[in-house]
Amino acid sequence: MFEISIEDNFSAAHNLRNYKGKCEHLHGHNYKVRVFVCGKVLDKTGMLLDFTILKEILKEITNEFDHKYLNEEKPFDKINPTAENIAKYIYRRIKLKVKSKKLKVIEVDVWETEKNFAKYYEE
Repeated sequence: MFEISIEDNFSAAHNLRNYKGKCEHLHGHNYKVRVFVCGKVLDKTGMLLDFTILKEILKEITNEFDHKYLNEEKPFDKINPTAENIAKYIYRRIKLKVKSKKLKVIEVDVWETEKNFAKYYEE
């Protein structure tokens, strides 16, 4: 099995609904996102997937949120824009994009700060 990983960043504001504490107020983060993808077969160049392609897929998704108020962007206009929900959303979007390439998304990690992150994966 082979595995690759890439990272991207975006900045966005949000506030948590139904939460009592300082995060119920509008605030922002410089998010870092890391994606892990695996597969069994390399292409004719010896790559699982060109890093450039995976970066483009992730960038397309993170650009939707960059410098936005997440609470006003789908699907976070309905669900809380927590790091956990952001990780799940990105995971599922990437899964749709790499499915045709016979790859498996292992996990997506989303950091809100240098010290705090959430991970999403499916068993």
